[in-house]
Amino acid sequence: MTIEPTNLARLSMSLPADLFRQLDVMVEERGLPSRSQLIAELIRHALVDHEARTRPEDLLAGTITLVYRADRGRVRQQLAQTQAEYLKEVISSQHVFLEEDQSLEVLLVQGPAARLKEMCDALRGIRGVQQLQLVTTTALLPQLHEQDGEEGARAVPPARSRTKGGAVA
Repeated sequence: MTIEPTNLARLSMSLPADLFRQLDVMVEERGLPSRSQLIAELIRHALVDHEARTRPEDLLAGTITLVYRADRGRVRQQLAQTQAEYLKEVISSQHVFLEEDQSLEVLLVQGPAARLKEMCDALRGIRGVQQLQLVTTTALLPQLHEQDGEEGARAVPPARSRTKGGAVA
């Protein structure tokens, strides 16, 4: 088996000695094979963040992770109502109960960066929400299905279309 060479570019950089030591500690604690892998990950995060701020109309996929106290009256109902207002952006959600009447919810989302930020602000504004974090990527989910006459609907890619019996073609 032949392994094709990867397109790599070298980067040489200088860091303050203390920052360099902290970087090495982080590489070791994460069990990464090299500084390069960690630096590439950090750069990818910074690029997605930059894109979300400079091109708010660009589509992003990601997750919104929420921790909230369920003892606050109508928190779950308000969260559900808010998610319904962003129905096109929320792909799915997962909920688990935590200790001390807390809940953890993870939303799989996709949409314009500005719309995802707007949704996070709306969710964050619900009384009882203790933590909220949006993690995004520029890689998108494949379109899922197509509806007649609906612009922007998700369509099944040809290689993954379903046959009449439900099998993947």
